[in-house]
Amino acid sequence: MDETMTEAQHTAPFAPFEWMLSARYLRARRKEGFISVIAGFSFLGIMLGVATLIIVMAVMNGFRKELLDKILGLNGHILVQPLESPLTDWKDVAERISQAQGVRLAAPVVDGQALASSYFNASGVLVRGMRADDLNNLTSIAKNIKQGTLEGFDDGQGVAIGRRLADQLSVHAGDSITLVAPKGAVTPMGITPRIKPYKVVAVFEIGMSEYDAGFVFMPIAEAQAYFNRNNDVTAIEIFTTNPDRIDQFRKTVTEAAGRPVFLVDWRQRNSTFFNALQVERNVMFLILTLIVLVAALNIVSGLIMLVKDKGSDIAILRTMGATQGSIMRIFLITGASIGVVGTLVGFFVGLMICLNIESIRQFLSWLTATELFDPTLYFLSKLPAEIDVGETTAVVIMALTLSFLATLYPSWRAARLDPVEALRYE
Repeated sequence: MDETMTEAQHTAPFAPFEWMLSARYLRARRKEGFISVIAGFSFLGIMLGVATLIIVMAVMNGFRKELLDKILGLNGHILVQPLESPLTDWKDVAERISQAQGVRLAAPVVDGQALASSYFNASGVLVRGMRADDLNNLTSIAKNIKQGTLEGFDDGQGVAIGRRLADQLSVHAGDSITLVAPKGAVTPMGITPRIKPYKVVAVFEIGMSEYDAGFVFMPIAEAQAYFNRNNDVTAIEIFTTNPDRIDQFRKTVTEAAGRPVFLVDWRQRNSTFFNALQVERNVMFLILTLIVLVAALNIVSGLIMLVKDKGSDIAILRTMGATQGSIMRIFLITGASIGVVGTLVGFFVGLMICLNIESIRQFLSWLTATELFDPTLYFLSKLPAEIDVGETTAVVIMALTLSFLATLYPSWRAARLDPVEALRYE
């Protein structure tokens, strides 16, 4: 007996017999069926929790990235507005700013509200006057022309409209739409609305429903005439090389302007929107973490029941010379195996779903004959998913940590079991 105990005391951590007993305890037997069911639910809970966390975080990251790309692809990173006097010197100011370090494009714009109508329908729009060169430098527009062309945009009186607006008005490239502005000519009867037809020379599709349904681009000179501008512009949109480092460019742009200006960057213009996304993302992370936590608690209850059931086995092992450390490691392996396998399976399931999420959405929409991702509600025309390596790693580590911590108390109880008390009534 002394030799057996001495040999057991010098057994290396996680010896083969510990793995063997752990594997045997994980296999279902008739009288241990309920314990096996709890273990199965624990596995499913951790797997679903990890997969759901990865999918939700990826989708919300995708939302933020896609929306940021769409918003910053059409609106400048910095909006330069005039102070003290109108921007009648907009050409010189735009030229100076475009030469500043880190500035990719300085585009003067004339913005105004109007009603776009056709024979079939009408819709409120934002009319934006821009130079043809600036419009061609906006890749979100220039590379997404679905009908018509932007060639000769500055020379004529044509307009470019979004795909959704074209569908609402039932027009195509080559057709005409009528723009109605509230402020037109001044007459003895007061200010009359300005009504003017324009030919649709191009139809674009950015992929963000709000922009595709609400923007009309026209030559800047025509926009100045249409909105009664005195050869000035509303603002200058500045596109930089790195929107995340916008604070570094504010001083440079202010100095390059050479006149009193007021700057508004993209974070200020969209702060409410992106703050809401961040709050929602954090709340979803906390809620879904509870799924993993509940599954980890199932491991605790399952192991405690297993320890109760295997009390006599533990006592016999102890009398044969197994140390408390060996007993603790046996149940540690048993519980941790459920968590580790569940986490790894959940990781791969989440990864596969994220990589094929748009195909899955289309299949489910076809199967249920419903629109599961309405672009008019979610702004984007497809479901995005952007897997962040750091976040995914954090989710996996968190699940593994919770699974490991869940096994400590039941394993400690098993190791502390008194062999005499366990065998007293056997």
